[in-house]
Amino acid sequence: MPESSPPPARLLSLDALRGFDMCWILGLATLLEQLLKRTFPSSPLATTLAAQFDHVDWAGFRFFDLIFPLFLFLAGVSLAIALPRRVARDGRRAAILHLLARAATLLALGILYSGGVQEGWDHIRWLGVLQRIGLASAAAGLLSLGLRARGLIIAAALLLIGYYLLLRFVPVPGIGPGNSAEGMNLTNYLDSIWLPGRKYDGNHDPEGLLSTLPAIATALLGLLSGKYLTGAAAPLRKVIVLIATGLLMLALGWAWHPYFPVIKKLWTSSFVLVAAGWSALLLALFYWIVDVLHWRRGLSPFLWVGANPIALYLASGFGFFQIISERLATTPPPPYDWLPTAMTFAVMLATAQWLHRRQIFLKV
Repeated sequence: MPESSPPPARLLSLDALRGFDMCWILGLATLLEQLLKRTFPSSPLATTLAAQFDHVDWAGFRFFDLIFPLFLFLAGVSLAIALPRRVARDGRRAAILHLLARAATLLALGILYSGGVQEGWDHIRWLGVLQRIGLASAAAGLLSLGLRARGLIIAAALLLIGYYLLLRFVPVPGIGPGNSAEGMNLTNYLDSIWLPGRKYDGNHDPEGLLSTLPAIATALLGLLSGKYLTGAAAPLRKVIVLIATGLLMLALGWAWHPYFPVIKKLWTSSFVLVAAGWSALLLALFYWIVDVLHWRRGLSPFLWVGANPIALYLASGFGFFQIISERLATTPPPPYDWLPTAMTFAVMLATAQWLHRRQIFLKV
């Protein structure tokens, strides 16, 4: 993989794919699930499709399980573009300080998003979605400042293999080693002992301590993809290499699954590869459509959302869009009870368009 210089132009495909990803979190998945269940209540196909808009209970993989790792993968792609520019403009020390400050800001926002300190220090959720993005992307960025592409590949492999070896051979007291069941694995056990505050799943958290290590690998795989995407190769070659790499990661992930199951809540190494494989395929598709073919018709909503993802995520989490939609319309009876979700999603899109039209980009 050739080293890349700071790219001269912004990748609109990155904004579009990030917006596509965020739309599912911000209401599109819930809306389509409701529509499928209401429109085709007895259709097995509709039931199967609707299930893709929810997480698996434990092991396995559905479309909705891709949403979070895809965003973290794209955070790595963004690092490959933004970090070299910052180093060239401000120097390495300033770049390191920016990475640390951004991680601290996302940690604070994540704590605030999960309820802050309203119920006391013992009820703070110290780790969560935003915290994982901050920690993993900062670690990936710091590694990229000291390692070339080959070193980053080795670092990602060591994180994935090391995480597997820990869960496979380090015993959990009273249970033993190699157990991947919920509450019986090393990751959950360490959370129950060492992670303070409130945990999302009782005494453990899906964004807990040990599972942060393979999450760094997710960001690194995105960063490596970004390095290649902004390199000197021809556009068609970039697309082909991304597709081939995505298919290879999918094959490796599912080949690993019988020995180390694909589990999002543990962020297992096989899950990292499966999610990164799909992420690379989507990145290749969006890059080819948006930046190579310059076909952007119908993609404007994704570009609006992708320009302010964290701001829209926070506003949605705090109920901003739902409050406005409830003021605009009341809840209708079935089979039209999906309309409030549609209204909330429309308010979110209108806000995203308003911000984009005025060139307001609220970044962390």
